[in-house]
Amino acid sequence: MNAIPIVDVTPLVTGQGNPDETVRAIDRACRDIGVFAVTGHGIDPELPERLSQLSREFFALGEDKKSEIAMSNGGVAWRGWFPLGGELTSGIPDQKEGIYFGAELTEDDPRVSSHTPMHGANLFPKQPVALRAAVLEYIDQLTNLAHAVTRGVSLALGIDVDWLRSHFFEDPLVLLRVFRYPPIVDELHAQWSVGEHTDYGFLTLLHQDDSGGLQVKTGGQWIDVDPMPNVFICNLGDMLDRLTAGAYRSTPHRVINRSGSERISIPFFFDPGWNTVIASLPGTVETGDDRPRWDGVDIQTIEGTYGDYVYSKVSKVFPKLRKNVDEP
Repeated sequence: MNAIPIVDVTPLVTGQGNPDETVRAIDRACRDIGVFAVTGHGIDPELPERLSQLSREFFALGEDKKSEIAMSNGGVAWRGWFPLGGELTSGIPDQKEGIYFGAELTEDDPRVSSHTPMHGANLFPKQPVALRAAVLEYIDQLTNLAHAVTRGVSLALGIDVDWLRSHFFEDPLVLLRVFRYPPIVDELHAQWSVGEHTDYGFLTLLHQDDSGGLQVKTGGQWIDVDPMPNVFICNLGDMLDRLTAGAYRSTPHRVINRSGSERISIPFFFDPGWNTVIASLPGTVETGDDRPRWDGVDIQTIEGTYGDYVYSKVSKVFPKLRKNVDEP
């Protein structure tokens, strides 16, 4: 396989027409490769382009301005900006800088008042002032799209169209991240921008610019996910792998920005609610697939709540911020 599948999700978004062909395409993609390009999503392409441009304006600011919304100022909500090399993948600093956003919650929200990690208010910069509105609009629209794709996943798994929403996504944990990757100019010091990994949630909807650099691993080989206009790349995370007992495999991927210019990437993560108990879906049968994972971890043994699981993961990515939770 040298290209990822393309899936038109129009019937799932609009609720009109027969979704059978879309559902079959989702099922094949999830079983074969764990990643696909989403078309027919109904989102105006102006929105991700506007968010990309505003993000470029922010990243072009000096560090004194960007550090006004540093993640260390976000407390347990884990929101804000981190500098180049400030995030780790498998313990190795990434060659990117970025901003973390999430659902905008007020201080009187019970999850905020109880200091639940990864819940709270976003940190927005003073400049560009329009970034705030673009981020909140993007989160709202991508949440709706993720629900639509999840309806397709439910049908593909042979369960009721709204089963996943009612059991896992009545109050999803949504995370929006905006990354800037400088070009790799010296591979003796940096062979990749982000090393091999799988996302730890349910599914990710990615908008990338035209720089390229994203690669996914299938059949033991790395293939390029070439930029395509007006599409979102959907890749499966470890939690969907766990819920389906490996029938739907999470996707190892990495980034190598050799474009010669900076790359803007906007992944939107759609995950189960914080207190959701991790368990296999109804009728799930072990696949018996013994292919080794990239990290050697058996994710089928994960138990407890999604909040416990994701907290353990994120605190390894930003180990210095863990003390904000452990030592309030």
